[in-house]
Amino acid sequence: MRNAAAEPLAPNMPDYERARREFSWAVARDLLSGLPFGRGLNIAHEAVDRHALSDRVAHVAIRAISGAGTRWDITYEELSGLSSRFANLLEHLPIAAGDRVFVLLPRIPELVVAALGTLKARAIFTPLFAAFGPEPIRARAAIGQPRVLVTTQSLYRRRVAGIHDQLGSVEHVILVPDEEGPLPRGTLDFHEAMARAEDRYTIVATAPEDPALLHFTSGTTGTPKGAIHVHEAVVAHHVTGILTLDLHPDDIFWCTADPGWVTGTSYGLIAPLTNGVTSILDAGEFAAERWWRILHDEGVTVWYTAPTAIRMLMRAGTELARSFDTSRLRFAASVGEPLNPEAVEWGREAIGHPFHDNWWQTETGGIMIASVAAVEIRPGSMGKPLPGVEAAIVKRDAEGRVEELHEPDQQGELALRAGWPSMFGKVTGCCRGRGESMHLFDAGRRFYGGTAIVAGGMPMAVGLALADRLQHAPHVTCCLFGDGAVAEGSFTSLLTGTCRGTSRAWSICCVPAPGQPSR
Repeated sequence: MRNAAAEPLAPNMPDYERARREFSWAVARDLLSGLPFGRGLNIAHEAVDRHALSDRVAHVAIRAISGAGTRWDITYEELSGLSSRFANLLEHLPIAAGDRVFVLLPRIPELVVAALGTLKARAIFTPLFAAFGPEPIRARAAIGQPRVLVTTQSLYRRRVAGIHDQLGSVEHVILVPDEEGPLPRGTLDFHEAMARAEDRYTIVATAPEDPALLHFTSGTTGTPKGAIHVHEAVVAHHVTGILTLDLHPDDIFWCTADPGWVTGTSYGLIAPLTNGVTSILDAGEFAAERWWRILHDEGVTVWYTAPTAIRMLMRAGTELARSFDTSRLRFAASVGEPLNPEAVEWGREAIGHPFHDNWWQTETGGIMIASVAAVEIRPGSMGKPLPGVEAAIVKRDAEGRVEELHEPDQQGELALRAGWPSMFGKVTGCCRGRGESMHLFDAGRRFYGGTAIVAGGMPMAVGLALADRLQHAPHVTCCLFGDGAVAEGSFTSLLTGTCRGTSRAWSICCVPAPGQPSR
């Protein structure tokens, strides 16, 4: 059932080629407010506090839907106060800047509050997929070394209690009550602790390069990798929400991804909030009729989902889709895995719009390549590089030199030139390997040093950690020292010396800057 749609909105990026020519990350940064009095850039301030001080104060930020279908709205003003309470709660524990806060919660408002409060306190927000069992939780805690774990009473009982004594770094467990009976000894009641905290919080100076988010990859191809993103990543989250998801001020936005994965944080929480729109947060499990009803009842205008979910909806049938009014839906996008052409075209049948594919990774932190609203879709293609993103297909010759491929029908590797704000490990080293410290070398001299996130195995594109500073040295050596397993650290000072006591070393290839030879 499709009723007459409202007058269509013009896309935020009507001319792709012009946008690429004129775009700069500096101008994108100016779309955000920054902390008052020039105190830096903080994701939570851009997501809620600046709206609570503007004409968006009473606008609905989060529309939460429980598993039973109960819905309630949280305004930007309310979300600002709740997240400030959580920031104060953390400070009273006390938790300091740079400490990790692991959050194992289903899609409920407490998850959003904990995320934003953690960012306000300048701790590092680390979401975990709520369906994780004990071993994935233990493995990620061993890598990330959290001081705080926030979860529900039932998830703690089923997933955490049996391994709690193996989580040596965890000092505080905060539980959201969701079942009968007292909370385990030594844990904190989320709501009681929040009630005792003040609802006003002044975010202290936050450097754009301060670490903010720790995301883990799935681990399907080996030990999960931890990727650190900094507060400046919000620039990419915000502008890609505008250019790729085509967010407008009055949109009702629904990202179906779980915040335990990077999509659910970057585009389920941060991007819609920085853009001041209303975001749907559904705690229910997937069911085709439930999803179509949410699209209908909430009047969703922009929908961001995954190919697997689309194919499940296809199996439920076009007739079911058409029995709900989705006429307010203006834009639909997909990410997570290749989107087959049949799914793209089925969107036209079911909702009157094709699904727009896009591509990015945990390590990129934000959308890099996309089929945008104003560009004709080619089913089976993930689109074009966004403004501010340089992408190429490259291959390495027998001597390891990188060559960019320009002719069609050649096979190579997808490469991105470093420099976008949400690039992982921009300041903090993030690699796979075993070692107490990691150092980068150029021509035999120590370049930068710092501790490393460790997970076993080979380093994963560690050259990206400082690629913007290493563009004149395409071949960099990474050395990992010692046998310990430690958390992240910052690359802070230029060091000199020679490589001594190295346990293992690898060569990493970096794409040179424009005009610089590949050598």
